[in-house]
Amino acid sequence: MRFISLLLLLCSTLYSGFVIAEDEGKKAAYFSLNPSLIANVHGKARYARFDVQLMAKGEESIPDLQLHAPALRHELLLLLGDQKGEDLTDPKGKERFRQTALSAVGQVIKDQTGTNSVKDLFFTSFFVQ
Repeated sequence: MRFISLLLLLCSTLYSGFVIAEDEGKKAAYFSLNPSLIANVHGKARYARFDVQLMAKGEESIPDLQLHAPALRHELLLLLGDQKGEDLTDPKGKERFRQTALSAVGQVIKDQTGTNSVKDLFFTSFFVQ
């Protein structure tokens, strides 16, 4: 059953850009920042590419995420450009970057809407070369 739910989640996300899911009895909405984010990084690695899904506090948050997607992408690209490629190849470095990115997108949404509706940020692909 979980496999089918996951498959439906992935298919609906690809189709609509967002999907509604249950999160501990509360509804959460996922929003995909498309297309992939690509930026140059510092160090031996030259660039990084990643895809992001944002978990919002509910379906009512999705229009704000859609409206402010360019500002969210801009902030993530600036953050990515400040990273060392070697740090992004390490699992702990990726997690630090994820936490920094989550904080940054939350602040962008709060600055634009007055409240931070972003609960979490997930990388659905991550490539450093």
